Amino acid sequence: MFSRIEGKLLERTPESVVIDVEGLGYEIALPACVAEKLPSNPGDRVALEIYAVLNLDGKSGRFAYYGFHNAIERAFFEALLSVASIGPRSAARAFSQPMSSIARAIDRGDHAYLKTLPGIGQQKARDIVAKLQGKVARFLLIQDAPAVSEARSRIPDFADEALSVLLRLEYRRPDAEAMIRETLEAAPKIDDAETLLAEIYRQRDRKDPA
Repeated sequence: MFSRIEGKLLERTPESVVIDVEGLGYEIALPACVAEKLPSNPGDRVALEIYAVLNLDGKSGRFAYYGFHNAIERAFFEALLSVASIGPRSAARAFSQPMSSIARAIDRGDHAYLKTLPGIGQQKARDIVAKLQGKVARFLLIQDAPAVSEARSRIPDFADEALSVLLRLEYRRPDAEAMIRETLEAAPKIDDAETLLAEIYRQRDRKDPA
């Protein structure tokens, strides 16, 4: 049993990742709001807080692992599990929006919003409010994790080559990605890596004249 994992990203799907830790691959299920904020490139470092569930099947059992950005997201997942009609898979599916948005709906008794979450119908929305209303203040106060991967997803495929060049030139990844996004916003007709790199150089040259 473990409560945290850190390693290299091997594989990623919309609902899970496989993380390599010293040669062992761990499959971690992810709520949608967690998955969309993770890096997407194989080899990227990933760190997650883990909630483990033992699924029993007759005399045998198998662990399933659910991943979160931080301990407070994991605690919110555990709060959803305290609702009798919500199991781990249902809680992971429902955790599709930012934690603060779901917690706000619970605090206000907003059944209509809760029903928009995957797998949550009228009865489960009522169960969630009945169990958790007035008990979610700490989840309203914390800022949700930034959607790093959303920013990356706006970078087109051909820009990956340009990004690789910038990284080899020892630019920091966040700085390189920011330069690419800013350049594409200023010149949206660019459609190849060579032109993109040339435009990045021209823009930097204008900002930092000799």
